[in-house]
Amino acid sequence: MNDQARRATRPFRFGVVAPIGSDLAMWRDSVRRIADSGYSTLLMPDVPTWQPAIGPTLATAAALTDLRVGSWVYAAALREPWNTAWEAHSLSVLTEGRFEMGIGAGRPGIEVELGLPAVSPAERRARMRDTVAALRTFDGSDLHTPVVMAVSGPKSQALALEVADGVTFVLPSDDDRVETTNRVRDFPADRDIELGQHVAAVGDGVAAFMAGPNLDTAALRAADSLVILPSDPAAAAEEIQRRREEIGFSYFVIGAAFADTLAPVVAKLAGQ
Repeated sequence: MNDQARRATRPFRFGVVAPIGSDLAMWRDSVRRIADSGYSTLLMPDVPTWQPAIGPTLATAAALTDLRVGSWVYAAALREPWNTAWEAHSLSVLTEGRFEMGIGAGRPGIEVELGLPAVSPAERRARMRDTVAALRTFDGSDLHTPVVMAVSGPKSQALALEVADGVTFVLPSDDDRVETTNRVRDFPADRDIELGQHVAAVGDGVAAFMAGPNLDTAALRAADSLVILPSDPAAAAEEIQRRREEIGFSYFVIGAAFADTLAPVVAKLAGQ
């Protein structure tokens, strides 16, 4: 029996990465619309100097609606563990348990671009481990902040298996369906961990802050990549159901630009 066969089938849930554009009022309206459409989680990218800081932005979103909120994802290359853990714990307290901490190594070279010292892959993983450990200490016995870890290679996967509540796989855009399926199925089923998928493109559109601007959607479809979903809601719903059945993905994260397009999918599948 393979690992996927041993995993419990989780109900679907859907998150939206909703960076703030130039118009704050429009962003607030978008957050309310996302909540009204049945999405579970409002997420913010960790891109200092490009977007307002995650902490105050998510606190604002949580005050506007009853959505869960989360980081997608804290970049360990940019962050010291103690401070990140304290911010995450504080958001859990202020939202009364509606915060989810997403954390990953961070895009290669992002710290150098921002004028910070280079951080090795090993140090990035160490920061991720130390951040989760500090968060558990701050939470104590009365609070458990869910941790979603972005993973790629075997070392980060092993760390997630040890300390995370959920994982999202950093998938190369040129991976086809078979490669992605094998990559996820190789992730051990020793613990019941939620499998999330970062969907960078829908139809012919690419989500802001979820992929590079030159991502070729036609090439993704030709490769049968799972980084993309159809823009037709019926086809998208069918594909999402297939991905849970064949691979185990149950948490799907899309860009805010596609929240209205896929709202019928959320209405049909959320919680099922």
